[in-house]
Amino acid sequence: MTTGRELIRSILADIPQLPGVYRMLNADKQIIYIGKAKNLKKRLTNYIQPDLTNRISRMIHQTCFLEYSTTGSEAEALLVEAQLIKKFQPRFNILLKDDKSFPYIKLRLEHDYPQAIKYRGKNISEGKLFGPFASSYQLDITLNELQKIFKLRPCSDNYFATRKRPCLQYQIGRCFAPCVGKVSQDDYNELVNQAHDFLLGKTHELQEKLSAKMEELSAALLFEEAAIIRDRIKALSYVQLRSGLQYSGIIDADILAIAEENNTYCIQVFLYRAAQAWGNKAYFPVHTEGSQKSEVFDSFIGQFYQTRTPPKEIITNYPLSQPELIIEALNQLYGAKVKITTYTRGGKAKLIDNAYSNAQLALKQYLKESVKNQAIFAEIKELFSLPEIPERIEVYDNSHIMGSHAVGAMIVATPLGFDKNQYRVFNISAETRTSDDYAMLEEVLFRRLTRLKKEPHNKPSLMIIDGGKGHLSVVKKVMIKLNLEIPFVCMSKGVERNAGREYFHTISREEFTLDKNTPLMKYLQVIRDEVHNFAIKNHRAKRSRAIRISSLDDIANIGEVRKRALLNYFGDFKSIQAATIDELATVQGISKPLATKIYNDLRKNGV
Repeated sequence: MTTGRELIRSILADIPQLPGVYRMLNADKQIIYIGKAKNLKKRLTNYIQPDLTNRISRMIHQTCFLEYSTTGSEAEALLVEAQLIKKFQPRFNILLKDDKSFPYIKLRLEHDYPQAIKYRGKNISEGKLFGPFASSYQLDITLNELQKIFKLRPCSDNYFATRKRPCLQYQIGRCFAPCVGKVSQDDYNELVNQAHDFLLGKTHELQEKLSAKMEELSAALLFEEAAIIRDRIKALSYVQLRSGLQYSGIIDADILAIAEENNTYCIQVFLYRAAQAWGNKAYFPVHTEGSQKSEVFDSFIGQFYQTRTPPKEIITNYPLSQPELIIEALNQLYGAKVKITTYTRGGKAKLIDNAYSNAQLALKQYLKESVKNQAIFAEIKELFSLPEIPERIEVYDNSHIMGSHAVGAMIVATPLGFDKNQYRVFNISAETRTSDDYAMLEEVLFRRLTRLKKEPHNKPSLMIIDGGKGHLSVVKKVMIKLNLEIPFVCMSKGVERNAGREYFHTISREEFTLDKNTPLMKYLQVIRDEVHNFAIKNHRAKRSRAIRISSLDDIANIGEVRKRALLNYFGDFKSIQAATIDELATVQGISKPLATKIYNDLRKNGV
């Protein structure tokens, strides 16, 4: 088989001089690199030159197949490249690993009494959205301030519709209780408009309007109402003072600062929307060895804005190599003209310096933790006689009570920490005997490893299963059935079930243990506990859902129709449980005697 440079040289004559995307694959036909080019022929010619970096040389050496497709422009090639990288996560591409979508505050305007809620999703055009926020924590702070100042209702529509008296939120001064008419719809709509202005950053204008209204109320001798407005103005002033809303003319922008040390990079992203700072987050791209800073920056931005609508301005501390190309690609993707700039003086430069300082601090902490993990993973390689230092360790556990509500869980540990985006839960099928832990493990492993054909880039370097010798036999059976060779080990607590005295079971040697005080043993216990807790958490959630449904099923004269009517009316089981007899009786098909029975039975069952 022709591979490497010879493969590329043999097909160069057929490669067109057009923009496009190329994919390099190894002997297993796994994509190891995806690239884009303005001229495919010229770009691929570079790979047969003798003076390549070590990283590129290793990549070319592993290339056994090469595929390409042409595009209408280089900008289109950039978009396709970023989409494919996101999907296949090739090992030689610079990757943005933490690719969660940002949360938004959604102002729901379709209800007579709107509310502000947390929203995370792909369709950001739905409703009136404000954001993005860098994290749920930052969003919760803003949502909490919004609730304290404007007192919009926090409850669900169904809960709102069934209220006969104000809830606790009204008692503690966090809601005006529109559900029971404590505030008129016109006054409530005015609060919604004020909250809208606050989220748009129109704080000064809002304060001026409120001051004028306070004076009107005072002149009319409505001092209690004026005092409420006064407190609202004070709260707005406090929020404004605390967050510091003056950002040198920045209204709608992302500030991106890149820091580098030992060929490891951190990109700190600060989000500014509506002239307000809405949080920051540090990213650590992987597979960056041998890469230039501009290459890392370009790749990061291309992937980062695949799933995030860009602001009007992107401000960087380091110039991009192809800013015009990225601007054109973002324009094609979102239909919006984006400005990319780098400032060296003025107020915006100070914000860039601040972002860079944060990037440096985050990178130092990251490298410190990374050194610890690299040492641990090197020890894992030696302990379990692995061919190389593991890049992906998958850990498995099951959770159930006497076979009921059984789930399997998988977590992923890497030298960079836990990869929570890769965590998986497996609901054990009804066909599997759920009192048989071995049968459950067999189902989980079979389902997981069968997917490797579709996800070869997610192949584990090592599998750790919470269990003993019997579990070892199950794993071996699944490996033979699927014709796979993946290193695996089972980890048990021994006869006395004593944490800290764990034993390891492998095919190649007798069971053994480690000193409980060594960093390696402590780390293996940490990842075992992580999967154990993850399994229990999801088992409890499944059991809780089942208990709630079965509690309705156990009540006489509650069939599917009435159960659905109750859930549709109240929205969830918690609201059904909290409802009074009169509120239950308002549901179609639920008489007063039946409502009384539901009320009593739910409390008798202790649910």
